[in-house]
Amino acid sequence: MLKPNNYYKDKKVIVRVDYNVPIKDGVIEDNNRIVSSLKTINYLIESGAKVILMSHLGKIKSEEDKVNNSLYDVSKELSELLGREVKFCKYTRGNELESMVNSLESGEVMLMENTRFEDYPNKLESFCDKELSSYWANLADEYIMDAFGSIHRNHASTYGIASILGGTTGFLVDEELDHLKEVIYNKNKIIILGGAKVSDKIGVIKNLVDDSKKILLGGGMCFTFLKSIGKNVGNSILGEDKINYCKELLDKYKDKIVLPIDIVTENGNKNVDNIDDNEIGLDIGNNTIELYKSLINSEDLVVWNGPMGKFEDVNYEKGTKELLEYLNINNIKTVICGGDTGFASKKYGLSFYYISTGGGASLEYLEGKKFDILEVLNK
Repeated sequence: MLKPNNYYKDKKVIVRVDYNVPIKDGVIEDNNRIVSSLKTINYLIESGAKVILMSHLGKIKSEEDKVNNSLYDVSKELSELLGREVKFCKYTRGNELESMVNSLESGEVMLMENTRFEDYPNKLESFCDKELSSYWANLADEYIMDAFGSIHRNHASTYGIASILGGTTGFLVDEELDHLKEVIYNKNKIIILGGAKVSDKIGVIKNLVDDSKKILLGGGMCFTFLKSIGKNVGNSILGEDKINYCKELLDKYKDKIVLPIDIVTENGNKNVDNIDDNEIGLDIGNNTIELYKSLINSEDLVVWNGPMGKFEDVNYEKGTKELLEYLNINNIKTVICGGDTGFASKKYGLSFYYISTGGGASLEYLEGKKFDILEVLNK
């Protein structure tokens, strides 16, 4: 929780934000994460703080990756959203960075280049290098963690700086945690889980199934469950090492975990009993869409992570699109747990009760995992 605004006056404040946004040809395709950071930034501007923003963007494994993952375009977008200049430093360390930080006036904002530029060649950011953490911490007087999408990662710009400077969470992180706590404690919830990897979702199922009405499965992850009960899933995505565990979950919670009854392959809509060996499941089918709609009531809280199919292809977007539209039109209280489902919501122009900025972080929190950085900040 942020401190009273007069506390930050004239202080240099590092704010770790999450600007890991999709950019194509210099155009930001989804600016939700940037917009979500504005409340904390504006609070600090009004407080007279000297604001130093840090974020990662993409993965940096080569010099070429640096060219393709600069935060320069983000600084321009942020300037427009704030209605004021955001200074941009193209370095992650060195004299120019230090000079820009030290020349900041109260109420000014700067954005440092992608923290993961320090990942090539030695992964200093991702491995939470002590020297790098200390260098960045020494740039400022205060630290604020407002990057929910990175809160589960012990990187130099997250856990590293916080372990040295201490600090607080920002408005965005506080709001995210409040909504996820609401999800955990609400016993009148329907969970929709999709996406590719079953391993990413099993922990959520295990942790929340007892306090949920139903868990509706789709996406690539559902095929491991279908395989576990003897269905032929052709060449669909499969988590071979999770088949037995999926069978155990289905045996124990057969009245709660709901599987698709038909799917869409490259050959059209097919019953799950009629999938050929060479086919790939790419979306939930028409009957499954209607089944899932019928299981959701107006009083339910719906929690959704992961698309129902390959929604980026118009041939396989129906499951994701129609269920999102159903929830939206019927004004059903829905928490979208970031990631591709959040991107799909924006793609279709739909709004919901809450759209998280962090898919992976949301999943880990819903699994019941603790975040080390919160332990440090809470001290």
